Amino acid sequence: MKYRHLFFDLDHTLWDFEANAKESIQEVYELNALHARGITDFEAFFKSYSRHNERLWDRYTKGFIKQEELRWKRMWFALLDFKIGDEALSKRMSVEFLERLPLKKNLFPYTIEILEYLTNKGYVLHLVTNGFESIQYSKLDNSNMRNYFVEVITSEASNSLKPNKEIFEYALSKSGAAIEESIMIGDNLDADIKGGMDAGLDTVFVNHLKIVPHIKPTYMIYHLKELEDIF
Repeated sequence: MKYRHLFFDLDHTLWDFEANAKESIQEVYELNALHARGITDFEAFFKSYSRHNERLWDRYTKGFIKQEELRWKRMWFALLDFKIGDEALSKRMSVEFLERLPLKKNLFPYTIEILEYLTNKGYVLHLVTNGFESIQYSKLDNSNMRNYFVEVITSEASNSLKPNKEIFEYALSKSGAAIEESIMIGDNLDADIKGGMDAGLDTVFVNHLKIVPHIKPTYMIYHLKELEDIF
């Protein structure tokens, strides 16, 4: 067994963030009757939210903005696209969204099966995530994944963010894992793959979107079941 400790990313790798976010935003959209305020196309609103969320997450991971600013400004900018400049509404929607999001249970196909397979083969599983601590634990509990992971390393607990080397070093230290027996598994080429590589880890790029990677991971898969070919 070349590897013993497997470090997984959570969002977009195992937990289907896009599907879960869309369900949550739909509920918040209806709760606040946004159609009555002129936002008649939910799909357009969700597309706007997703664009701003991606942009602001990038700024957050690079240290340009704080967590609280990320949380409410993605709503603020999405509403602004529809000419609604309402800070109180933006902040209320942010709270409502974050209350609902961790309760969602959509996982990528074969997630539970692969976690069961790896656990039964004797691998030690951990998570390394940039998500907010309480929310990530809630996601794991509600999607029945919590018991598969020995250590859950968040950006809050480590005081660092992927792709920074420090969060991977913290993860290795907290789990007691040697770098040569560890591997990082994730969907984000910069945060998970380049970050892991820069920290000296082997990597598995989970290419759900079937993109052409601009860096070369140790392994690349398109479906979680393909992890059985590696481990």
